Amino acid sequence: MDDISAAGAARRYATVLATKLGFDEARTGEVAIAVTELATNLHRHARDGAVALRVARQYLGSSEEPAIDVVAMDAGPGLEDLDAHLRDGRSSAGTLGVGLGAVVRLATTFDGYSVPGRGTIVAARFGIERRRFDRIGRPAPPAGHVGAGLTRPMTGEVACGDAYAIRPTATGLVALLCDGLGHGPLAAGAAQRAVSVFLDAGEADVTALLTRLHRGLSHTRGAALAVVRIDGAVLSYAGLGNIAGKITTRGLPSKHLTSMPGIAGHQARTIRSFEYPLDPNAVTVLHTDGVSTRWTFDGQLALLGQDPQVVAASVLRDGGTRRDDAGVLVLRSAR
Repeated sequence: MDDISAAGAARRYATVLATKLGFDEARTGEVAIAVTELATNLHRHARDGAVALRVARQYLGSSEEPAIDVVAMDAGPGLEDLDAHLRDGRSSAGTLGVGLGAVVRLATTFDGYSVPGRGTIVAARFGIERRRFDRIGRPAPPAGHVGAGLTRPMTGEVACGDAYAIRPTATGLVALLCDGLGHGPLAAGAAQRAVSVFLDAGEADVTALLTRLHRGLSHTRGAALAVVRIDGAVLSYAGLGNIAGKITTRGLPSKHLTSMPGIAGHQARTIRSFEYPLDPNAVTVLHTDGVSTRWTFDGQLALLGQDPQVVAASVLRDGGTRRDDAGVLVLRSAR
């Protein structure tokens, strides 16, 4: 958001998405207002600000109505009291803007995280209808296991070779993170093929899923990928290639996830799964090699209590490199 025209472009794109999804005129206007506020704040006050918009399925209870995800992030200056800026009528600029409070009020779900000197992240989801607020004035989060991800192409590329997907199961969820080899359209093609195979598969067993993915990518350039299943208090994991992952619970040592060497679609001498016990409120973070393995929750344990979309944005902002595609997937155990 280095130019004010970018805020207008974000608003127009949000309007196009809302219209295509069948939002009525009033709801489309609300989405446009919220996106404009977020984008304008980034341009006026932030360093390295960016807004991501995408279509998502809500997966809130039994609802599968489409929604628009909006993620705004920056690298500073950050806010001392984010909650104060989320109150209606207070603009983050002290100007005539509608303020972040209106974004909270208009969103279906909302979460934000800010650290002075490090920056601010806001994640808002806009469904066809608004959702009832919880006791602290923010839209109530979904119950049960939840997950979110974020990807970013390397500098100079439009297509991203990293991709993720999440689908619910009767007792939890199963998720995929994929890194197509190289970058550009061919890498993106391999990643999207993996997402298609994953979503079409009926099984939830991670070994069977990884085997299916390996076979399904045989006519692509290949990929590193990992499949995760959360079922109650157990996480099952199977990976091929350079996908890093760990489970973090406040007050306990982190557990690193084990991937086997290989390239899905071309080389997989051993496909093996591993099981890990999950503590309540455990947060599992997977990322591709476009994110530094040195990234940790050290110094920002409060992130463990945030929405997975906010966590994913933080990992990408703080650990992602611009020299490669980067992808992050975050899964939270049921509270």
